[in-house]
Amino acid sequence: MGDLLELLAVWMPRQRWYGTKGRDPRLTLVADWPLDAADARVLLVRDEAVQPAIVYQVPVARRAEGSVPPGSLIGAAAEGQVWTDATTDPAFTDALYALVTAGGEVGAPEDGFRGIALGATNGRPLASRTTARVLSGEQSNTSIIYRLEGEETGVPVICKLFRQVNPGINPDVELQSALAAGGASFVPGAIGEVRGIWMTPEGVPVSGSLAFAQEFFEGVEDAWRVALDAAAAGDDFSERAYALGASVAGMHVALAERFSTFPPSAADKSSVNSAWERRLTIALMEVPALKPYEEQIHEVYDRALDVRWPALQRIHGDLHLGQVLDTASNGWVLLDFEGEPLRPINERLQPDVAVRDVAGMLRSFDYVSGAVADDDGEAVRAWVIAAQQAFLDGYAATTGRPRTDDDALLKAFELDKAVYEAIYETRNRPDWVGIPLAAIGRLAPLH
Repeated sequence: MGDLLELLAVWMPRQRWYGTKGRDPRLTLVADWPLDAADARVLLVRDEAVQPAIVYQVPVARRAEGSVPPGSLIGAAAEGQVWTDATTDPAFTDALYALVTAGGEVGAPEDGFRGIALGATNGRPLASRTTARVLSGEQSNTSIIYRLEGEETGVPVICKLFRQVNPGINPDVELQSALAAGGASFVPGAIGEVRGIWMTPEGVPVSGSLAFAQEFFEGVEDAWRVALDAAAAGDDFSERAYALGASVAGMHVALAERFSTFPPSAADKSSVNSAWERRLTIALMEVPALKPYEEQIHEVYDRALDVRWPALQRIHGDLHLGQVLDTASNGWVLLDFEGEPLRPINERLQPDVAVRDVAGMLRSFDYVSGAVADDDGEAVRAWVIAAQQAFLDGYAATTGRPRTDDDALLKAFELDKAVYEAIYETRNRPDWVGIPLAAIGRLAPLH
């Protein structure tokens, strides 16, 4: 296994899901779970190149040289054989499909993993035969799409393989499964999950999520693309934005019913404010154009601390138009409940302020004005304002809490998001920094 770890230390940094760019991995084996399929196995490896160390899930298969798909080769194994990324190997993908649709166990109860069929398909059957393909373009995880084969009928499935694994249930599994079990139409049906048990360096067994399968919507577009096309065409989007606001509010209402809520303490508010101030400090150093707004930004943050905050609850945590699908059967469908991938998992599992999700959607709408090429900037800006207002109306109508045009808490979260965007754009897309800077000018205008 030592030779394979050496190969992985070269191969992993080239993968999009590897989280420690610019450093050579220092890998140790955490778990090695052979599948019934010949020479296919699931590895957990700990990378101690960073602290805290990261545990990665790496399914591998040993196959004949020259038989592996392009891009999946890890390196040489025995004579005439190679190690390959098993996410492209039928033996592994077939075994994974069986685990999430029918259940099953691999390894021992104290050192192995098990599939748990959830079956939230609204009475529709699952196909017995499928073809599997890895979804391209994903970054932090690897998703496998299972399409119907031949004359098969049933529900297409997408299974997300979590590359970074942590103790506890992944919030994507926990929240979406709870919503689907409650009959929510604004999330995909939850098909099944895989949970593993492995040992910490201290010899303590821990359990965590390895994979999550859900209904796959074929041939649909995300809300970002739908919004861009509507804005470019000058089409009225108010009705669609209102429905999207209602879906987001429905998510928050359902999560508050299914999970504990807590009144925010002074310490909770202070923690949020400290995060705002830390981000602003970084922004002021990296984005000189923010300096004139420093006093006004502080005033917005201070005012938010003086108003009444809603109860803390579980939220999406990384909501934007790209996390929403436009489906013919279910309307708007919300995806990816993992939260911000760069935040520690223990933070993503904590109750938060639902306004954070609302602010994320408003900022996402605002980006339409920068992404749509149009000589008439005022027309696109008017489209954005109308969409944002309709979204807020739909949200307020569903929660039953009347909206106001001067929501101090929402304004603070929007402003913090725009400050983050100003940092990101300055570092990565300087030509786009005008979008968040214009938003900061509106949210914290100069006196």
